[in-house]
Amino acid sequence: MKKIIVAGIGPGSREDITPAVMEAVREADVVVGYKYYFQFVEQYLKPGCECVDTGMKKERERAEQAFLLAEQDKTVVVISSGDAGIYGMAPLIYEMKQAHQSDVEIETLPGISAFQKAASLLGAPIGHDMCIISLSDLMTPWEVIERRIKAAAFGDFVTAVYNPKSHGRYWQIYRLQELFLKYRSADTPIGYVRQAGREEQEVKVTTLGAFDPEDVDMFTVILIGNSQSYIADGKFITPRGYYREEKENNVKPGQQIMIESFRTIEGELRNKDIPLGHKWALLHAIHTTADFDMEKILYTDEGAVEALYNKVKDGTLKTIVTDVTMVVSGIRKGALQRLGMEAVCYLSDPQTAAMASNEGITRTQAGIRLAVEEHPDALYAFGNAPTALMELCDLIRKGKAHPAGIIAAPVGFVHVRESKHMVKPFKDIPKIIVEGRKGGSNLAATLCNAILTFDDAEQLKPGRDL
Repeated sequence: MKKIIVAGIGPGSREDITPAVMEAVREADVVVGYKYYFQFVEQYLKPGCECVDTGMKKERERAEQAFLLAEQDKTVVVISSGDAGIYGMAPLIYEMKQAHQSDVEIETLPGISAFQKAASLLGAPIGHDMCIISLSDLMTPWEVIERRIKAAAFGDFVTAVYNPKSHGRYWQIYRLQELFLKYRSADTPIGYVRQAGREEQEVKVTTLGAFDPEDVDMFTVILIGNSQSYIADGKFITPRGYYREEKENNVKPGQQIMIESFRTIEGELRNKDIPLGHKWALLHAIHTTADFDMEKILYTDEGAVEALYNKVKDGTLKTIVTDVTMVVSGIRKGALQRLGMEAVCYLSDPQTAAMASNEGITRTQAGIRLAVEEHPDALYAFGNAPTALMELCDLIRKGKAHPAGIIAAPVGFVHVRESKHMVKPFKDIPKIIVEGRKGGSNLAATLCNAILTFDDAEQLKPGRDL
């Protein structure tokens, strides 16, 4: 019978060979493979079974031998380590059958792959969507490999890395780490196993930032977690989501949508390794605008969100003053009530129109002048009028205002950039600024909400007050 069985014999121990592969080996007339792997199957061979070795890196010659032997009506088993279909002999055998237009029957038998064995030793790192990338550029151009690395990192896939390093290839694994750090937090778990399933086996768990590429070689399989992966009791775990569902079954539909939106946004951030306060504000800004340009233009003073939330929490910050009523409308009433705060706007105050008319200034400028008289130490949020922001800056310099913080997000084309530049010199005032021309009442409001709900940031659970 003209037949080739391509069989994966597992990562390197007899215990990891499947019963189907064992049975195929027992029935084989010839076993073709790299000689190192014969030791794992020799005890199952029937008397007279021939073992044919073509040497390391001689895969094409190995396949040719298999077809020549199969043409002699022999049952040939071609063995590969791990799974024969994953960087193994199976694709080559099928390609050669087509190229030779051979009538030899081909059958493939799966084996336990090295990444599966490594995963079982590390804990449960591949519990969600994953991909596998080989860093060997012998047959794949590096440009293609790098493009795949970027896609895996950006797509938040758990990623298994084969052939990470050899004597001639040392820099590729460094480049992979560099690329992943552009899209993933430095705290992302990494696990790697050397010689999985063999006597020399070594198992290690660390993080993306702490990972040392010098600690791996060509016998190592690396597993990189996704944004939800974590390390517990020395084990690397990627959750499927069961406990998340259980914890969130009391969440309202609107909040659930917001939670999923924030997770999606976090997964698509170009730089995840940023302070929690800045990230929380950034997630709110992107959620409100669907504009990932916010990554470039949202500025926060170091610790600004945290500092302002602490003032809210300890009761020293009670009032938010806005330039226009639309900002007040967007600040969550539930959060204000829960925290004992108020949001006010003086734009519609009768005194505002009179002052604007008498002094030849805009109504928003007049509104800020009135606000400062009653609330000099409030949080000031601007989402529309650059003249109002410029007015506050002037009052600060005159010593008439000392705000707890400033959210600077006016929008437009006249004096908008300048107004934002005017805010930055006030080093002692926590500031959140939407740089350039972009901004808006919706942005100013959502940045206020980010401050009011900062205690939900670590759990990435927005929308409590919806």
